[in-house]
Amino acid sequence: MSWTRGVLTVLAVCVLLLTGSVGCGSGGAGEPEARASATPAGRLLDTTDEEGRRYREVDGAQAPEVGIEVQPESDDGWDVRLTVRGFRFSPPGTEAKAVAGRGVAHLFLDGDLVTRLRGPEHRLAAGLVPRGTHQVTVRLYADDGTVWAVDGEPVESTADITASGAEPTEATEPEKIEEQGRPARAVVR
Repeated sequence: MSWTRGVLTVLAVCVLLLTGSVGCGSGGAGEPEARASATPAGRLLDTTDEEGRRYREVDGAQAPEVGIEVQPESDDGWDVRLTVRGFRFSPPGTEAKAVAGRGVAHLFLDGDLVTRLRGPEHRLAAGLVPRGTHQVTVRLYADDGTVWAVDGEPVESTADITASGAEPTEATEPEKIEEQGRPARAVVR
């Protein structure tokens, strides 16, 4: 009976090898490891954003959308609210891979990154927005760090805001203070 066990074992190994159920990553054409890394969503472009992150092109009909609304608060801060369509914010710890319609938003003030958002609301502190007119931009990113794009343009929205802090007086202007014999210092409001 021991010879039948040996024959059955050999037959089982042959069946597994012939059906491809066992392998050593030989890189055959039918195996996923042999192909170039498949793009899970969209198509990577050579275009990059200011941070060097590549654009991920998606069809306009399947593309996420974002809108931004910025309202002044009573303490001179700013309430930022995003409206998204075809997009879900990913929770912290999400795997770094692109999944259609999912990711994070980056919030920029005059082109400088302020924060990464995992939800549709943010409070922009008054101290970040000096007096004058500024652009607040939100841009959508996939979890792998690529920029969602349509027709070669990033999926983003921009709002113009104007901070109208108090005019500096003669006593608080740095050059006037220096002229009076005191060292100049920044006045933060």
